[in-house]
Amino acid sequence: MNPQPVEVWLADLGLAAKTRPVVIVSRHDPDPPRALILYVPVTTQNRQSLYEVPLPQLRFLGRGSVANGQGLGSLPRARLDRRLGKLPPVVMDQIKRALVFALDLEAKA
Repeated sequence: MNPQPVEVWLADLGLAAKTRPVVIVSRHDPDPPRALILYVPVTTQNRQSLYEVPLPQLRFLGRGSVANGQGLGSLPRARLDRRLGKLPPVVMDQIKRALVFALDLEAKA
């Protein structure tokens, strides 16, 4: 199992004994020091905030969803269940911008 950025996976987040879709946001690293991945959860609860990125209609996600940058987390690769599909690169760029906002990483002048 080698999850890649832009992929959407079902993951066991330890919530109510069921899996949830997540977007892999970890950088590609063929030899990471830990078996962890960084992810943002996918949810159908759109609060229309700068932390969220609306996802296009995707055949592997049943209804309108958003990637929630405010929910950034990490988990062991072993808790990934199965790959659902990939996001378009433009959507991944939007998720990265939401993470820059969430983590206040913008360069200050």
